[in-house]
Amino acid sequence: HPSYYHRNSIEQLELPQRKAALIVPAFETLHYRLTFPKSKAELLSMLDMGSLYTFRYHVWPKGHAPTDYAKWRTATVPYRVAWQPDFEPYVVVRQDCPRYDQRFVGFGWNKVSHIMELDAQEYELLVLPNAFMIHMPHAPSFDISKFRLSAGYRGCLQTLREEFHQDLSRRYGAAALKYLTAERSL
Repeated sequence: HPSYYHRNSIEQLELPQRKAALIVPAFETLHYRLTFPKSKAELLSMLDMGSLYTFRYHVWPKGHAPTDYAKWRTATVPYRVAWQPDFEPYVVVRQDCPRYDQRFVGFGWNKVSHIMELDAQEYELLVLPNAFMIHMPHAPSFDISKFRLSAGYRGCLQTLREEFHQDLSRRYGAAALKYLTAERSL
């Protein structure tokens, strides 16, 4: 049972005393109806058959690639991953962790900026070996349509990203330089 597993993981990893973000590996299906896998083994078999994919594999692999799905396949214990540009995993964190930056409402950069801030605060990024979530297909959101269609929307998002980087530099000093350097080299 997922909630029992997460509770157990939280206790075993001593999360209440530790700065860690538990990453729940994300997958997706293109089918509107799906029998949800009851185990990791079942999920892996669906992945191999092509009824599931790693999340955003076709459109935005960078968002979840640092999860290291190849390692996850055989992992039996949580493993640490490093922050990389555009990483936007789904995480379980303590309630007192940094909040999402409210500048990033709508589509774009909400999860990316959150993970960046967690990394800047030296949170460990730990992938759970037996957890997973599956994104089901749905109609595009109003905000993603605006992002795709409006140069103004994309321009505003870029300005907010630059502002966010400046704020990180002010708060974390030299430690935040890697985010800006990564951004500029993209």
